[in-house]
Amino acid sequence: QVQLVESGGGLVQAGGSLRLSCVASGSMTSIVAMGWYRQPPGKQRELVASITGAGISNYAESVRGRFTISGDNANNMVYLQMNSLKPEDTAGYYCFADVPSSQAKDVCVRYWGKGTQVTVSS
Repeated sequence: QVQLVESGGGLVQAGGSLRLSCVASGSMTSIVAMGWYRQPPGKQRELVASITGAGISNYAESVRGRFTISGDNANNMVYLQMNSLKPEDTAGYYCFADVPSSQAKDVCVRYWGKGTQVTVSS
């Protein structure tokens, strides 16, 4: 089993910044990718950003240029620097990690954190 713990959420005014952190621990040989989803109130969960072990990142169009994802492979951590926050960024933010399965070759298992709340006031 792999556990993910997020931190860094909170309340911030529009235009402000927050930095989210997520650490993975448990039984795993490696991490293929980590990243963040978010779920605004009453809406579906959506991908915010992801980063592979090789450092290749991907962003949702709505956050490109404002958010930056980075990873620390040695410590199994991923960060999300969020700048120029907008009220529409208000959501629960969930960290994920894709870990190679111990049961099947070339298969990854996705693990999730419990989430951290980000609230942006106007």
